[in-house]
Amino acid sequence: GGLALFLFGMGEMSDALKKSAGNRMRIILSRLTGNRFIGLFVGFFVTVVMQSSSATTVMLVGFVHSGLMTFAQSFGIILGSNIGSTVTAQLIAFNITDYALPVVALGFAISMFSRRERLRGIGKILLGFGLLFYGMALMSDAMSPLRTYPEFINLLKTLDNPYTAILAGFIFTALIQSSGAFSGIVIILAQQQLISPEAGIALIIGSNIGTTSTAWLATANASREAIRVAVAHTIFNVSGVLIFMFWIPQFSEIVKLTSADPARQIANAHTFFNLAMALLYLPFTNILSRLILRMVKNKTKRNEHLVTKFINKHSLHTPEPAIDLAIAEIGRTLKILSRMLEAVIIPFIQKNIPKDKYHPELDLIQGLDMREEEIDFLETEITDFIIELSRKSLDEKRMIEIFGLLSVINDIESTADIIHKDMIPMIAQKQAMNTDFSDEGKAEIISYHEKMMKQLSRLRDTFEFKDSVKAVNVLVKSEGYDNLEHVYMHRHFTRIHHEQSQTIYTHRLHSDLFDALKRISMYLENIAKTVAQTSPFK
Repeated sequence: GGLALFLFGMGEMSDALKKSAGNRMRIILSRLTGNRFIGLFVGFFVTVVMQSSSATTVMLVGFVHSGLMTFAQSFGIILGSNIGSTVTAQLIAFNITDYALPVVALGFAISMFSRRERLRGIGKILLGFGLLFYGMALMSDAMSPLRTYPEFINLLKTLDNPYTAILAGFIFTALIQSSGAFSGIVIILAQQQLISPEAGIALIIGSNIGTTSTAWLATANASREAIRVAVAHTIFNVSGVLIFMFWIPQFSEIVKLTSADPARQIANAHTFFNLAMALLYLPFTNILSRLILRMVKNKTKRNEHLVTKFINKHSLHTPEPAIDLAIAEIGRTLKILSRMLEAVIIPFIQKNIPKDKYHPELDLIQGLDMREEEIDFLETEITDFIIELSRKSLDEKRMIEIFGLLSVINDIESTADIIHKDMIPMIAQKQAMNTDFSDEGKAEIISYHEKMMKQLSRLRDTFEFKDSVKAVNVLVKSEGYDNLEHVYMHRHFTRIHHEQSQTIYTHRLHSDLFDALKRISMYLENIAKTVAQTSPFK
């Protein structure tokens, strides 16, 4: 029961911290990571505030994807998050269990009776913090009689072997998916004098390998960047354990100089270990980056195109970073749509239809079909992901923002349908004709199509740089492009009036093509309007 309260309290405190500070932490991470040493501090700070190194890692994946930081720059944050994860052990080592129930009462009162959302969040943090220490008190009382239970003592004696203790720390942390929770359990064992400081240090060091399992679980059906982050995390932690495991007794003697309290000694060992690893690896981040990029190369097989690159079900556990990943996936979908629109106009302006620009093994129509299939797939996956995300604990403002993203992905899919269902059939009509558009008509088609490509480019920048102002630029340009469409169609009908044969012969196709481009313009305007109104990047 004590363990249940301890884990529940830690989960509640972590969730409340992520909800209260998650969006601000995203902004800090995205803006203050240009220098590896600054990245180390930022990774430490964000993980301390959010009480989750895995949440920090999930946010990293989105930033590397979007180009806000390089893979090498993410190393400093990973190392900093490892140090930040040790703060939980430092807090637990204070052993303020006598004040646990008053903290629970205070946190409950604030969360129940406060009208301000921020104060309610603080109340939930205090409630979780109090439950954590009350669970510790119950566990400590329950474990006290075990000091005279021979079977249990004999079991714990096996942990005097540092290799056995490291293995136990790895397995247990991987099972409970929280190095902070495991640190608390080890500290309680030390406080009850059930394990030696050496055994506690070995257990804590082993937990550093176990915590990498969270990153690996998040890579299921994930992008290559997510896998690279998991590989980097694993290399740092496993190699660190291999370095320290051979001199744990000597390390223990050094740590004993910092405090007479065994619990504090274990907490300090955890901090010193991760701090030493950060100082060791930080100068070599560029070399390690190149090594991992060679180990985990980009996928190139075309039959793997129906996959999500950023979102997966595991990232739903951290809602704020998950929003970033959904934004990145939508940005990727816009890139695919841009390639569709770029290709579909080619058969209307030149006689020889080339191969697909990005997949030369496909003809142009096959490339368009492939991308339409991909956008349909992504629309379904992103929609399901956002709906699941909406069931998480998010405030009303964030709910409005993520439902705005639902509208955006629906408009992207509708735009792709115009290209696939309306414009592709027009290609056959154009090829069946014995004549071409007039020079003036072709120039107008090319011009208007270029305007739509620029609009799409602005929207891609909107999602890549998470800048709602760029969406406003789309709206400003949209009005002028609507007027331009009227000008071009007026010129077209003027040419019909003057009985230009090419214009008369191609009139229906010319009008249908402009109508399709105009509807695309409307959908792009809708996307920009949704982004400008909901501001999902703040």
